[in-house]
Amino acid sequence: MINILLFSHLQEAVGASTLSVDLSDVTVAQVKEWMEKHYPQLTLQQMMTAINEEFATDTTIVKSGDTIAFIPPISGG
Repeated sequence: MINILLFSHLQEAVGASTLSVDLSDVTVAQVKEWMEKHYPQLTLQQMMTAINEEFATDTTIVKSGDTIAFIPPISGG
């Protein structure tokens, strides 16, 4: 089981700020694919990702008990 944190428009699209998902020992890319399959309105491929508050790449392994956060781009002036 992993926990997924969602922010901004991702939270609005899913209707929740956190999800608990029965996945483990998968890559960040596989978590993104799972999310996009279950929530087709999401596009996560270019999203920054953190696991347990440390930045991660698409090849980083997500283990049971980890918290993964998808961080949308921030713009401003």
